[in-house]
Amino acid sequence: MGFGSYDESEQQHQQRDDEDVDAVTVHENDHDGELTFESELSTAELVSQLGSMKDDEE
Repeated sequence: MGFGSYDESEQQHQQRDDEDVDAVTVHENDHDGELTFESELSTAELVSQLGSMKDDEE
């Protein structure tokens, strides 16, 4: 057998013990609330800051 080859017989009839696997629950920490924040900056100032941040990334 060459490099990277495998015995296909080893790939058949594999048993898995799924009972011991801890599954991830993606909706465990869903949040249906509301997010608010206060800022003394105007919308135009915030947009300007965002533009500056995007320019810094480039």
